Amino acid sequence: MDGTTLEQLRSALRGPVIGPRDPEYPEARTIYNAMIHRRPAAVARCADAADVMAAVDFVRDHGLELAVRGGGHSGAGLCVLDDAVTLDLSPLRWVRVDPVARTARVGGGSQLGDLDHAAHAFGLGVPAGIVSTTGVGGLTLGGGHGHLTRKYGLTVDSLVGADVVLADGSFVTASATEHPDLFWALRGGGGNFGVVTSFNFQLRPVHTVGVGVTLWPVDQAREVLEWYRDFLPAASEDLSGFFAQLVVPPAPPFPEDIHGHKMCGVVWCWTGDLGAVETALAPPDGPGAPTFHFAAPMPYPALQTMFDGLMPPGLQWYWRGAFFDRISDDAIGVHLKYGENIPTDLSTMHLYPVDGAAARVGGDDTAWAYRDAVWSGVIAGIDPDPDNAAIIKEWAVDYWEELHPHSMGGAYVNFMGVGEGHDRVRATYRDHYDRLASVKRTYDPGNLFHANQNVTPAGPTTAS
Repeated sequence: MDGTTLEQLRSALRGPVIGPRDPEYPEARTIYNAMIHRRPAAVARCADAADVMAAVDFVRDHGLELAVRGGGHSGAGLCVLDDAVTLDLSPLRWVRVDPVARTARVGGGSQLGDLDHAAHAFGLGVPAGIVSTTGVGGLTLGGGHGHLTRKYGLTVDSLVGADVVLADGSFVTASATEHPDLFWALRGGGGNFGVVTSFNFQLRPVHTVGVGVTLWPVDQAREVLEWYRDFLPAASEDLSGFFAQLVVPPAPPFPEDIHGHKMCGVVWCWTGDLGAVETALAPPDGPGAPTFHFAAPMPYPALQTMFDGLMPPGLQWYWRGAFFDRISDDAIGVHLKYGENIPTDLSTMHLYPVDGAAARVGGDDTAWAYRDAVWSGVIAGIDPDPDNAAIIKEWAVDYWEELHPHSMGGAYVNFMGVGEGHDRVRATYRDHYDRLASVKRTYDPGNLFHANQNVTPAGPTTAS
């Protein structure tokens, strides 16, 4: 983009447009994953939906590349591309709760912490994520899961509407009654169909929850997983717990004698009667007595921020994901192998439960194609040191490649890494892919929105 074009873009928007020569540029192009180093032609901080419409028109009409940034948490860095224009939605960071209707309208640049805080005042919330700095937009468009998924479903199961700027610059509202085909696609189809300037969520009752952490030595991962794979799916949907392999951080509530130890365990969330917390979160002894166990009631937003300090912006990240309908004995062997060889203190593997309420939604009701999955797994190589980037990537890729034959084939689209290829996107959307491609043809036939795990527009149909 030459200087004249940059000035024309600036004149078209109310919000600031930051170019490579501006002092704000280094910060404006920085995203959560420090492994991503890209230099956009400009970062357009859109002040409102009108700015988004103007920016989309400008980028399209000038034949430029486009990327969209909500919270900036994209592990693959798809919110910023070299020589492209990034539409930065961070000024659209607001939440408006209607406590009577139990709904929340959420700006497209909001983070989960904004939504959790605003809804908590009314004893309400949305099943979404485990880190409060995650962007609402990217998480929701990918489907979204979190601590409340067994109880209340995926994030998209609470979505009742969205305001969207389309590739032609027009503004529409998508819901069950308005543009229902687009609404279907937005619920799990990623950022393929437009720029969502606001989301409308149905809120769910949640205020104070029981929180627990149980840890065993990592060499007991086989016994723990053999117990966990049977226990959790049969448990009350008030109980959720994701399995993790990790290096214990040097921080409370963990005692010093296990700091730095490789361990496996479960992070629990209980949404039932608080009077039953002690029973619901009693130390499990099925796989043997744990090395560490902690349980306490906690406001839901506090649970959502529990890992923020461990995972601040600016770390090196490389991740891969997979869906599982079972945890086989062979898969457990893979977990044990790589859990014992975690390469850095922050690298980890999580298995998030996506059964319960999420599994009762019809398989074709949303673009999310894995209602039959029981767990959504992520393998994340993480470290602050750029010199360790190759090490954490190798561990994550090798782990994933050995585990993949024991998976269902696809992955949560937000857990897909850099350059996994079109076949992986198809595997993630299964037989929904062709329907998504048809919706894409309707709303973005030129594939303007391709900085994502891309669904390409369907070709013209042949008359019979």
